[in-house]
Amino acid sequence: MNHCISRLIVCLPVLFAGAALAQTPPTAEDILKAWLASPHANSRSEAFRHWDTEGEIPKTCAVCHSTTGIVDYLSAPQSVPGEINHPVPVGTTVECAACHNPGAEALRDVIFPSRQVVNMPPGSAVCTVCHQGRASGNDVNNATAGIDDDEVSAKLAFINIHYAAAASTRRGSAVRGGYQYAGRSYAGRFAHVEGFETCVSCHGSHDTAVQLETCTTCHQGAADFRTIRTSPIDVLGNGDTGLGIGAVIEELHARLKAAIMTYAAEVGGGAIVYSSGAYPYFFNDINANGIADDDEAAFPNRYQSWTPRLLKAAYNYQFVAKDRGAFAHNPRYAIQLMIDSITDLAEVSSVDASGLVRP
Repeated sequence: MNHCISRLIVCLPVLFAGAALAQTPPTAEDILKAWLASPHANSRSEAFRHWDTEGEIPKTCAVCHSTTGIVDYLSAPQSVPGEINHPVPVGTTVECAACHNPGAEALRDVIFPSRQVVNMPPGSAVCTVCHQGRASGNDVNNATAGIDDDEVSAKLAFINIHYAAAASTRRGSAVRGGYQYAGRSYAGRFAHVEGFETCVSCHGSHDTAVQLETCTTCHQGAADFRTIRTSPIDVLGNGDTGLGIGAVIEELHARLKAAIMTYAAEVGGGAIVYSSGAYPYFFNDINANGIADDDEAAFPNRYQSWTPRLLKAAYNYQFVAKDRGAFAHNPRYAIQLMIDSITDLAEVSSVDASGLVRP
């Protein structure tokens, strides 16, 4: 925290955008209070303590899990997304200097895991460096190339998008964050209304929070972000077009999970189960009860009987799981990925894809 306090004076001229943000410049005390309330300041979290025993953060993680790492990354041309060529010491969080440095202020072109370079506006560029994930649909394509769709292959392993990949969700097909099935079209960048087009249009630039009041000017009567919906499309095919888009995505996500389990048991290499809090997330369901029991959700029991078809669907499941704001960042893209995954699994198993309407 000392690093951040010493640079508070630099934080004052932050660019604020959108109706949700303060109309008068915040004081240094306001900024510090907001930052302390954010996940970026939580020095006790796993995101900043994972490497304590090693004493250093590896080059593949340092950019997003330390101030030292991101400052080094932004001080030179970026040719590899989110990676520098050396480890850094533990001991920092995401402090003022992470976003307030010459490299950050000059940053516009950001490289994604798909190797797509996107020109980002102020208020999104630095956020995008870390909130884009660590994999793309290209990685899934490369891993599954040359293997029959339903062949269990020891060459395959689960590919993890990583955490909070909001920028990849928001940019959609432009950066191919999800696995996109051949012959299908996918939504590109989610364009919201004017004034709400950057990360800091909706998220507080220091506390990262979003206030519901930022949305209710247009979405009057909304009591929760997930209840907001503007699409008249009956995505679930149940006749209910009033359900919030967040709830629609949750229902589709649950159906995709069930489809993955059905396919794995019927066509793949055996029963599979998912755990949101244990790496690498997919495990053998030894007792076939559909639950990731404590003795099952362990690395030695990781699922290793992947087919290309199963891996593609599991990747998309995780893509949506790790962006809890997908309903706001790009709901159409998230829905397309999940419906296509369910439909693909249904081609060779008893998975039911009937009724689903792809936007």
